[in-house]
Amino acid sequence: MSRKIICITGVTSGVGRETARRFIREGWKVIGTGRRQARLDELKEELGKDFLGLCFDVARREIVIEMFASLPAEFRDIDVLLNNAGSSIGQNPAQTGDMNDWDEMIATNINGLLYCTRVVLPGMIERGRGHIVNIGSVAGSRAFRCGNVYGATKAFVNHFSRMLRTDLLGTPVRVTNIKPGHLHTEFLAVRFKGDLAVSEAAYENMDPLTPENIAEAVWWSVNVPAHMDICDMEIMPMCQSDGGWAFAHKS
Repeated sequence: MSRKIICITGVTSGVGRETARRFIREGWKVIGTGRRQARLDELKEELGKDFLGLCFDVARREIVIEMFASLPAEFRDIDVLLNNAGSSIGQNPAQTGDMNDWDEMIATNINGLLYCTRVVLPGMIERGRGHIVNIGSVAGSRAFRCGNVYGATKAFVNHFSRMLRTDLLGTPVRVTNIKPGHLHTEFLAVRFKGDLAVSEAAYENMDPLTPENIAEAVWWSVNVPAHMDICDMEIMPMCQSDGGWAFAHKS
């Protein structure tokens, strides 16, 4: 039997990197995409011949089409697509938001996910097996201050995952949306535009989720019996819950 293949977008840090390590340990082949060639080279050295690193931006449609069309034969039959690439940039309310930040979040979190899914799905259906796993967020179903466009992109991921599953009804292709809560990765460093003092302060005196936790959730959801589909999985650390209502008082 040929070895299974997972394609992971945003593989160069956090959840993507840990998921690549998890699946390699289990004997899978891994295609990993990212925008940082040096990080991809490091992963190749660590993970060996069963890892194929591809340096490109998933938000560029023509490049996505070209890269998947030119995959080596031994990596072509993708069993699982993990749409993990994403970004949250800026800390402003909508009325002062940076529209360049908005464009980048929409391009990566929405367009990149769509392009990769569209390119990979036909092969899965033709081969009679496959699984699309999307990394959403609890921000897709909850409002929080200054989460405006980021939260809206993750709400898109939530609903697109549900709609995708209805489109695939009658096929053997599964769809899973994993929605982490407070997660310790480089993610907040990007949101705060490299201010590590601010981003790391968000984790002080807490036990947030780790990339390994989410990698384990991906592994489990992919390996349940074939007649099961883990449609939605919300994962919170014990240090986090909903915060209740906010009110503005008259001055």
